[in-house]
Amino acid sequence: MRTAEQLLEEFERVIDRLIFIPSSGGRFEVMLDDRLIYSKAETGRHPDYEEVAAPLREILT
Repeated sequence: MRTAEQLLEEFERVIDRLIFIPSSGGRFEVMLDDRLIYSKAETGRHPDYEEVAAPLREILT
C-alpha cells in the first residue's frame, strides 16, 4: 500500500482535509497545517510509512 493510502486509512477519523498537489521532479512533502513533517527534497528518498506516520501520531493523538 502506498504511503498516502496508508495515511488516509490510519488517520481518516482525524483528517479534515487532505490535499494532493501535483508537482514535477518527484517532489513528495507531507505537511500538517504549516508544519513540514517530511520532505523528499531534504532526504533524497521516498519515506518509509513510519517516518511520516510517527510524527503525525505524536501531533494528532
